[in-house]
Formats: sequence, C-alpha cells, structure tokens
Amino acid sequence: MNALPAASNGFIENRTFDEIQVGDHASLVRTLNQRDIELFAAMSGDVNPAHMDPAYARTDMFHRVVAHGMWGGTLVSTVLGTELPGPGTIYLSQDLHFQAPVGLGDTITVTVTVREKIASRQRIIFDCRCSNQKGEDVILGTAEVKAPLEKIRRPRIELPDIRMGTHDRFRELMAHAAFGASLPTAVVHPCDDVSLGAALEAARAGLIIPILVGPSARIQAAARQARLDIGGLRLVDAPHSHAAAAAAVALVRQGEARLLMKGSLHTDELMHAVVAADAGLRTERRLSHVYLMDVPDYARPLLVTDAAINIAPSLLDKRDIIQNAIDLARIMGIGKPRVAVLSAVETVNPAIPSTVDAAALCKMAERGQITGGVVDGPLAFDNAISPEAAREKGIVSTVAGLADILMVPDLESGNMLAKQLTFLAGADAAGIVMGARVPIILTSRADSPRTRVASCAVAVLVARARAARPAVAGE
Repeated sequence: MNALPAASNGFIENRTFDEIQVGDHASLVRTLNQRDIELFAAMSGDVNPAHMDPAYARTDMFHRVVAHGMWGGTLVSTVLGTELPGPGTIYLSQDLHFQAPVGLGDTITVTVTVREKIASRQRIIFDCRCSNQKGEDVILGTAEVKAPLEKIRRPRIELPDIRMGTHDRFRELMAHAAFGASLPTAVVHPCDDVSLGAALEAARAGLIIPILVGPSARIQAAARQARLDIGGLRLVDAPHSHAAAAAAVALVRQGEARLLMKGSLHTDELMHAVVAADAGLRTERRLSHVYLMDVPDYARPLLVTDAAINIAPSLLDKRDIIQNAIDLARIMGIGKPRVAVLSAVETVNPAIPSTVDAAALCKMAERGQITGGVVDGPLAFDNAISPEAAREKGIVSTVAGLADILMVPDLESGNMLAKQLTFLAGADAAGIVMGARVPIILTSRADSPRTRVASCAVAVLVARARAARPAVAGE
C-alpha cells in the first residue's frame, strides 16, 4: 500500500490507471471557516439564513448543511482531481454518508484509498473518509472515477484572490434604526414597482409608515401589477408628479409626515417643491446630498458629498455641504469626523480652483465657520483614504489616509466617484438630502433593495436625532 508521493514543487502531476495499485491513498487537510461558507453560498446562490447564520437554525442542522454541501462532495473531488489520480480524472459518481456534524473551526482530514480497479473500463473505486481533529469520522463513503491513461504534468495554477464583500455596517445600521417608532413618510409619486416596493420594504423593516402621494389610479395599478399589498396605507391623490411633490411637502409642513421619500419622478421635480420660497422646506443651510457608503475593503464608513444636488457649488455652498456631512456623520456615531476636501493634487495650485477652495475651507474650519469635524485639503483621492499613499507623499495630517468624509469638487466628480465605489468596489450606498426641515430620501432604480432600506434607516436616525435635541441655527 503506497501513499501518494509529493508532487514536485510548483507542479501538479497525475498517476495513470496502470500506475495506481489497490491500497494507494492520498489526503488533504482543511479547516472550516466563515469565509468557506460565504464562498460556497456565493457559488451556489444558496443564501438561506438556515445555512448562513447559526442564529436562524439549530447548530446541528446548520453544520450538517455545510458538511453535505461543501465538505462532502467538494473536498473529496479536490483530492481525486489534484492528487490521486490527479489531472485528467473524470469524476463519475459518489456515495457519501454523513456521520457527524462539521463545525466552524473544525479541521478535516480527507483521505481517498483505492479499493478496486476495473481494467475493462479504466475505472477505479475509492473508499472516502473524512475525519475531524478528534479522529472522529464525519463522512464515509465511496467514489468512482475514470482514471487517465496518459501522463500529465503541468505547473500548478495559482488560485485567484477572491474578495468577499460584506455589508455588516448597513445591517447594524438598519437594526439600530428599527428600534423605536416608525416614522410617517410622504412617498412622492410611487407609480412603479421599484418605488412602491422600497417603501413597503422599509415599512416591513419597522422604519417608516408610508403615505403614498400621487395619482391614485396609477399607484393602485402599479401595486396590482407588482402584486404588492397597499390596502392598509394612506393614499393622497394628486394628478401628476409636480402636484404630488407639492402635496407631499405640504404634508411635512403640516406635521403629518416626518420624512420625504422620492418615488418615480425626477429629482429636480421633487427638489423644486422642496426649495419653493413660501411653501417649501428650506432652512438657512444649503441643501446637499450625502452618500453613506459601506465599502467592503475600507475600515470605516465613508461619506461622499455632494453627488446629486449641487452641480458646481460655490465656496459658501461647499461650507454648507461639509457641515451637512459632518452633522450626518456625528449622528451615525462618528465623534469627530475627518473631512478630506478632494482635488486632483494635494498642493494648492491657482490653476486648479478646487485646490484654492480646499485651502479656504480649511481656514474656515480653523476659524469656527465649520464645526464638529477636522477638515484638511486639498487631498487627492489616494492620499485621502490610504495611509501608505499619504506617507509616500510625505503628507502630515490627521485626515490623510483616514478620511471619514470625502468632499468632492462638483457633482460630476462626486457622481462618478460614488458609482465607481458601488460598481467596482462592491460598495453599498445609502443616500439622503440634508439641510431641509426633514431628511429627504433619494432612491434610484439602480439601488439594491438593501441600500434603499438603508437610506430610509439613515433618514429615520437623522429625524430622531433632530427631535431629541434643541433646534440649531441654520437648520
């Protein structure tokens, strides 16, 4: 009986049918961790909470699911395909029996041993055994393969670096916001399945009580088509999107709604009603949009402003934009937010107006015109969020490399930055408008259901924080 000799370093080599003898065996050792479970769920599409979260299931059942799905087939297949027989093996069948659960942190030794060779069909039957660190059998069974006839020796392929993005911050945010009374929310012109669904999802999460404002017939038709139940919700009829925006703002002014939520109308239609001189929701503060972003590879929440409202803000506009973002960050639990005022470079250059504005904003913060945070700039994006990049440039700053808030020069750059983080870095982006009498929830058809609900959670937390403290001048 022969154990498989180690392959030459850097190469993978098979053993042909004729080289293999009854009793030959090969093994591998793996330790089960949370990343394994997440990768398996991503590959299979199986995100049943009973499989992914032990809190939703009995421990034994959870572990058996993992054992059946991942360790039962995949690890046995790995030994057969890479070690014995190795490259060129065709896996025909398996008959595995699960003896005991496999838990997070268990170290599993997988061993395959040749039981029988069937020369007429080049087939080999293997005994398969998986045991844990205590020597207990967790899986026993057999596997049948068609072994290769020709020798194969190839360089080992380095496995790709797979990044698993998680969004624990948003889950925690939504759980925190769900504690407390739901807030009445005027949902403006929800005439499609996306906006209606977002409002209902936030209601189910215990965040809002939707008041649907718009053409009644269209809203009801959209609900029927999407099979959404809106029977228990208040419906305020308005003939078109402009009228719906005005009616929703009026509900807020009358105290019947504490939040405003965008439906299937253009942002500028909604904002036109919000900023109306006599009937709107303006304060002394400039309105601005803030994205609260959950970037999987960034160590802290990241706010980006303004990417949706102010096209080419002036210096004084930027002062308000920063103050709005600081106020939001503090409500989100960031005690003294670090604000990076972004530009293309980190030195002041009169040919690049955003660098001059950045320097002025820093001085304004120094003189108390911006409060509650630390402001530094100009900073390029890399040295705003990367300590290594900041050190490489020799930047000495309490903000560089550790930014909580990214203040962009204009809407174009902000919009591109937010979308790049979302679509290339796998970030979730919850967004609200600050500076009005109430938080305004802006959602997009491109938003995931999680980010739409997270936007509502942010707005709820802001509204509650404002209600719990005295009014501040300018708000």
